[in-house]
Amino acid sequence: MPGAAGLSAPARRLRFASLGREAECRARETMFECARRAGIRIVGACGGRGVCGTCLVRVLSGEVEEAQTTAASVRALAPADGWLRACTLRPLTDCTLELSPRSLAPIVRAEVEGLRAPRLALEPAVRSFEVALSAPDLAHAGADADRLLEALAVEGVARIELEALRALPPLAREAAWRMKVIAHGDEIIAAGLPGGRVLGLAVDLGTTNVAGFLLDLETGERLASLGIENPQAAFGADLVSRVNHAVREPQGAAELQSAAAAALSALARDLCEAVGARTDEIADVAICGNTAMHHLLLRLPVAQLGRAPYVPAACRALDVAARELGLPAAPGARAHLLAGVGGFVGGDHVAVLLATESRWSGATALVMDIGTNTEVSLVHGGEITTVSCPSGPALEGGHISCGMRAAEGAIERVWAENGRIEGRTIGGAAPVGVCGSGVVDAVAALLAAGAIDRRGRMRPDHPAVSQSGTRREAQLAPGVAFEQGDVRAVQLAKAAIRSGIDLLLADRGIEHGSLERLLIAGAFGAYLEVESATAIGLLPPLPRERVEQVGNAAGVGVRMALASVAARERAQRIAARCRYLELGVVPGFRDAFMRRIGFE
Repeated sequence: MPGAAGLSAPARRLRFASLGREAECRARETMFECARRAGIRIVGACGGRGVCGTCLVRVLSGEVEEAQTTAASVRALAPADGWLRACTLRPLTDCTLELSPRSLAPIVRAEVEGLRAPRLALEPAVRSFEVALSAPDLAHAGADADRLLEALAVEGVARIELEALRALPPLAREAAWRMKVIAHGDEIIAAGLPGGRVLGLAVDLGTTNVAGFLLDLETGERLASLGIENPQAAFGADLVSRVNHAVREPQGAAELQSAAAAALSALARDLCEAVGARTDEIADVAICGNTAMHHLLLRLPVAQLGRAPYVPAACRALDVAARELGLPAAPGARAHLLAGVGGFVGGDHVAVLLATESRWSGATALVMDIGTNTEVSLVHGGEITTVSCPSGPALEGGHISCGMRAAEGAIERVWAENGRIEGRTIGGAAPVGVCGSGVVDAVAALLAAGAIDRRGRMRPDHPAVSQSGTRREAQLAPGVAFEQGDVRAVQLAKAAIRSGIDLLLADRGIEHGSLERLLIAGAFGAYLEVESATAIGLLPPLPRERVEQVGNAAGVGVRMALASVAARERAQRIAARCRYLELGVVPGFRDAFMRRIGFE
């Protein structure tokens, strides 16, 4: 019986031809699970549950079984057999795989520059001191730490962290008793050779992207920045998939924490290497992310967060030892996680509000960060009301049949011209899929061309639409089709966001025309075509001069928090000002959502 063979099958070797890499696939493990464990990127928006169809591979050699059929069928596959879902395949022999172009396309735009940070008096949480001690002798043989603390008593330093204490005796003798000492409050957290740098790492831990910034905490200078894809994407493009994985799988929480820590560690190493620094010169860390990202990074329970009433374990700002998160840093370095608001509105949105405060303060303004989870705050009459909109990954290319990240070859702009649909890719490369900005453009272009009606149905009689059986699609480029299901996914996402905006405005008794400013933050928001977003009803119709795309404002806000304890306190106060509105319990939410499904 072929199916039974898989139950006792030994580990098999998978060779990823285009990468020149190999991995051992364990018994009963799918090819997608093997690649994820080995750190080999295969796009999989649903996290390997078999519902999105994005984890395509081609089996060049070897035999596989289809893991999700009731009677597994064994086949020797050749390239001509086409693309298959890696999450539904288990190897029965050693196999050679080809990854799809969407999995191989180099990621770009993982970190977007935002508005310029307001000037702050540099006031970091750590202080540094140059200290010279006399060498001990038989007549003066006091303990190393005691002598150091006596020298710094006038500065209010009274303690030494354990790891810093362990490193002190050999360092002091190597440095001939001349050292640079770093303290956090009244505690020594590190000591090094004279002239060493005092660095800080700020991280915007996004659901899709992770952006890191390295600062000199003695001058305030930003030394380097870098953005990467969040490796947790291998467990699902959306927060619900990741929370479910953490709850349902025995090692799920550990896997997700490890993935987040690996991303932060990689950023720390690469940023330090870029400026010729050592990771043990990182004396302080500041991190912002949504509530789920904070919980998964800190290994906090998420079961209660994943079901109503969506209660976080903590919303206040937290300070933890950096080493507890697996971060390479100075021995006693701490990580400050910005305060959240409630539900899924976390420290990343607070960082956005902190960075843009001068733009919304005193105005009637809407501040939004569009992504897999969209946070929106309405500022009116000096009060801030905040909602979380479960928009899902469709607007960032997830759960879209031809969707992909913002990578080379992704269609980023789409328009209608003389009844035809035209597009442009990132980098001018051959098209392999469509990214978030292109998804919104595609729906707007199909609407403008009359290829879809106001209810979102593709018109089979339109020249831009083709139909095969019950499948309807429009070609955006050779080999890249936008399907009826993709239009529906965008409708659900935009309805979630727009109904949230509607209810915020209704809660305060104002119309959208009263909005003086609309601030759009985030990587997706930076490249969004505002006219397209307005045309499909994602954004309220406002004069273009009232709309400002502020880029990675969360990255600016978390840098402010790293550079200044006053900014951290300001962020905590802003979070406390926000009145969180849970959309699921707001009267009229369902009706508002259904009103926004169609296209006006």
